[in-house]
Amino acid sequence: MGQKVHPYGFRLGFNKTWKSRWFANKEYADLLHEDLALKSDLKKRFQHAGVSKIEVERAANKLKIDVHTSRPGIIIGRKGTEVDKLKQEIQKRTKREVFINIQEIQKPELDAQLVAESVAMQLEKRVAFRRAMRKAVESALRFGARGIKVRVSGRLNGAEIARSEWYLHGQLPLQTLRADVDFGFAEAHTTYGQIGVKVWMYKGERLTPRVGRDEEYRDRPRRAAGARA
Repeated sequence: MGQKVHPYGFRLGFNKTWKSRWFANKEYADLLHEDLALKSDLKKRFQHAGVSKIEVERAANKLKIDVHTSRPGIIIGRKGTEVDKLKQEIQKRTKREVFINIQEIQKPELDAQLVAESVAMQLEKRVAFRRAMRKAVESALRFGARGIKVRVSGRLNGAEIARSEWYLHGQLPLQTLRADVDFGFAEAHTTYGQIGVKVWMYKGERLTPRVGRDEEYRDRPRRAAGARA
């Protein structure tokens, strides 16, 4: 049976870019573990701030962290106190010069990771899984997504045997490299066990990687039918 390739890794270097951008020789393993620990700690610390992704850039002794969030006020704090505190903590821990850049996600309904986390949270609050999935699909399409697929797997409704159910609305070209497909994964910890939530979201076509700020997305003009290349 055919399996799915990760939509992000499949498009790396084509219309997606790396989430950690640095080069190292001998200290590669240490820096990689430092990156992973930083990302998981920040994610845990700001789990109520709607953090979608954390990007890391390194150059010499500098460390630049981009945090993409739907609620920047929680991370920044009053007059920037929280972000300054965070900066000092990371500087102390990594012994590097740290720059933290908070970027707001204007439409969290169009971010696959945030949609997956929202469905998982609803499942933990005992909302019916079909209702949670349908709500996520409808709001994404309303905000301008070209297509979305939501899949939940596990002991749904406390069933004895685990199964998978999914909803797909609109287009979802998984094998088209220039398609801008966003992917998100989250887990709901219920009393019956874990339920995995996966979200694929198609936002149109894109030919260059999106670096840093998520600028407003514009569709590439399509060629007229029958027109020659």
